[in-house]
Amino acid sequence: MWLSELADALTSAVRGEVDFSARRRAEYSSDASNYRKVPLGVVFPRDADDVAAAVQVCAEHDVPITTRGGGTSIAGNAIGSGVVLDLSRHMNRIISVDPHARTARVEAGVVPGALNAVLAEYGLRFGPDPSTHARCTIGGMIGNDACGSHSVAWGRTSDNVLELDVLCYDGTRMTLGPMSQSELDAVISRGGRPGRIHAALRGLAEEHQAVLRSELGRFSRQVSGYARHPLFPEKGGNGAGDPAAREAPWVRWRPR
Repeated sequence: MWLSELADALTSAVRGEVDFSARRRAEYSSDASNYRKVPLGVVFPRDADDVAAAVQVCAEHDVPITTRGGGTSIAGNAIGSGVVLDLSRHMNRIISVDPHARTARVEAGVVPGALNAVLAEYGLRFGPDPSTHARCTIGGMIGNDACGSHSVAWGRTSDNVLELDVLCYDGTRMTLGPMSQSELDAVISRGGRPGRIHAALRGLAEEHQAVLRSELGRFSRQVSGYARHPLFPEKGGNGAGDPAAREAPWVRWRPR
């Protein structure tokens, strides 16, 4: 009864498909890893508002969520015991491309291989190129800070993300990216959930700065753990690498 109520609430809240069938749950119980976790159901949001609506319903029912892209994770990142939000079916649009600034705004379900095919006419490409570039998604690459063989030259995914539209589990939506110390102070002084998050992140960086400065960022492909060193002032206080739910990232493109 409780599961059917959750499915009905999600169906009423989102415009995308909601599938709690045994077949769909089995299909989404695994990714490219050896792990298996059967979800309660799967939602296919059509846009960021759909994601927000689905997250709100799940929060009201105290149900965890897992966002999923191409399901190419070999560490179980794309599976979970709650509700899976598959962003690859509908949220795969290239919103805008600025070849002069070498930037693009895309949805989280965009496949990097498809993006590079579009950008080839401008002589540009997205630098990080994991082996699954023809199947994985930009959102998954951000969550995993994906690298690839050319990341040695062009950096990891986090080095190529300029800005993120972020949705928290409590429904808070905000934009993360580089900001000056005065801008950060202003955000914190305004309070609210965004202010508290930024204050906590800055406090974390300040409290552990000795370890962060000595242990993180020592080599270009150091991706283990949560990289907090970009929060230092000399790094621009960039929160765009934060592992929160991603919607539409700005990404930087490199010459081919």
